Amino acid sequence: MAQLALHAAALVWLLFFFHEWRWAAALVLISQLMLMAASLWPRSTCLGANLVRLPTAAIQRAEVAITIDDGPDPQVTPQVLAILAQQGAQATFFCIGERASAHPELCHSILAAGHRIENHGACHPTLCALSGPAGWRREIEEGQHILQRITGQTPRFYRAVAGLRNPFLDPVLHALGLQLATWTRRGFDTRERDPDKVLRRLTQNLSAGDILLLHDGHAARTPSGEALIVAVLPRLLDAIRTHGLTPVTLAHACTPVK
Repeated sequence: MAQLALHAAALVWLLFFFHEWRWAAALVLISQLMLMAASLWPRSTCLGANLVRLPTAAIQRAEVAITIDDGPDPQVTPQVLAILAQQGAQATFFCIGERASAHPELCHSILAAGHRIENHGACHPTLCALSGPAGWRREIEEGQHILQRITGQTPRFYRAVAGLRNPFLDPVLHALGLQLATWTRRGFDTRERDPDKVLRRLTQNLSAGDILLLHDGHAARTPSGEALIVAVLPRLLDAIRTHGLTPVTLAHACTPVK
């Protein structure tokens, strides 16, 4: 609405003061730069509601959320589930619809272990942030249907590819009853090969309410060939416990306690 108002103001300016067209052009340029900045900043709330930190009640309970994107992966996800089970930790898996369809048994394993599966789109297109309303709806709604069919549960949260979006996303999420969720801190484990650097990014100033981002799909590999999340997760869970925190799912953290 703000963008439309700014463009309308620029048009009126041109109609009445054409000789000062540079001011109208500057107004449009500034508005577009503001829109671009909001779209490129994953934690921005300028384009609609965005869960970037757990609610106050979860913070008071000393909870954090581990979120794991881009799976399920037949090689990595079972290892991740084994680590989580060993330490009795819960996590949220943002799954890609087409990957879930290819490996439904992994989705069942995720749910059987008490974790949650949320919507990361149907196909995870790299340029999803350039989509119009129809493109967003197709990607998210198809992902929602696939995950519902496989899991028997309705995802509550959606995570955009790389956290990038545009003004057309929020109305689609609202219509589908989904909440956008990003993160407080990330380790860049899809391109960083040093587990120590990834762990440091995730644990520096770690506190209650943090939403941590890792990847079981598209995971980078250590020099020895191990998936970064597999190398980092045991140490991350130890650090979380050391800080007196409890890893929970987003759904648990955002559900009011009766």
